[in-house]
Amino acid sequence: MAQATLSLTMPEEVWIQQISTDYPESTFRVLAAVPGSESGFALVRIAGSSVPEVIEDMNDHPQLTELTLAQWSDDEATVHFETTAPLLLFSSRESGMPIELPVEIQDGEAKIEVTGSRERLAELAEQLEHFGLQYRIEHVRERLHESQLLSERQLEVVVAAVDEGYYDTPRCCSLTDLADHLDIAKSTCSETLHRAEESIVKRFVEDLPGLDDEEELEEQLATS
Repeated sequence: MAQATLSLTMPEEVWIQQISTDYPESTFRVLAAVPGSESGFALVRIAGSSVPEVIEDMNDHPQLTELTLAQWSDDEATVHFETTAPLLLFSSRESGMPIELPVEIQDGEAKIEVTGSRERLAELAEQLEHFGLQYRIEHVRERLHESQLLSERQLEVVVAAVDEGYYDTPRCCSLTDLADHLDIAKSTCSETLHRAEESIVKRFVEDLPGLDDEEELEEQLATS
């Protein structure tokens, strides 16, 4: 299962692109959202020094057919609204790829997190292009459960090591203490920890952002 971070640029004709670029210091944090058949509904928290002006422009925008203030102050407001141009919601719905909330939008740019099969991710990319959203892949990796990374015994030893303070600085538990706590031989404890640490460190390095992941996914998108 792939976990990806994408940066999106909204089309110029969409209200959020127009208003967020008119007020680049303001942030639009999407707290909840749901697509309808021809429109979308969202709960968004707006923060910045121009909140009254932002709300006024949103209220006047023809793509926002309903707007209700849920909370208000000079530098922050939470609004519920309906829009006729929920392109990101439509892209998510048509691809079957849920977008993790909250999503923050500022100065026409949004960063989204998605988790699903690579086939669904490729379909999301296709739908984003269909609805005119430009995107770039910031990071993509395979998301594994800890049970897929470590054996049951390795997981038990690592958790005990953390709980007992083996990885604290200064160390609160020696390898001998840990082995005694687990009632295993010191050599067995050392080897199990080493194998677990090897798996964890290698996975951490593989998950570091880099060009290889992006190029691999781009190739898959191009051939899908």
